[in-house]
Amino acid sequence: MDEEPKAIGGVLWQDLTVANADELRMFYGAVVGWQPRNVEMGGYSDYEMISPTTGDTVAGICHAKGVNADIPPQWLIYFSVASLKESIAQCVALGGTVVAGPRNLGDERFCVIQDPSGAVCALLGPD
Repeated sequence: MDEEPKAIGGVLWQDLTVANADELRMFYGAVVGWQPRNVEMGGYSDYEMISPTTGDTVAGICHAKGVNADIPPQWLIYFSVASLKESIAQCVALGGTVVAGPRNLGDERFCVIQDPSGAVCALLGPD
C-alpha cells in the first residue's frame, strides 16, 4: 500500500524530550491514559505512547540523551516542509534560530528551530 503524501505545513508528530522520561511516561499514563511501548535506543528505551481507545501511537516521550541532549524540555510539534534547507534559510533570515540539527530521521531530515518570539518547533522534510 502506498503511503499518503504529507501535507506541507501539516502537523506530523509530537513528542517530549526530558531528563526523566521514565517518570513522565508513567505520569502521562496516569493523567491521559496512554500506554507506553518501549523503543530501543541502544542501551536505553524511549517510549511511544499508545491511545487506550484506538491503539494508535499518538506521541513520543524521549530521554534527553545523546543526539537529543540539546532538545528543550517541552512538547515539540513537527511540521512538514517542502525543503528543509529552504525552511532553515527562511527561519534564520526572519530572525529565528536553529536549536538542534539538522539530522536524519528515516528518509528525511529534521531540525528544531526557535522563532523570534522564543517558541520552539521541529521541521521535517527532504533536504
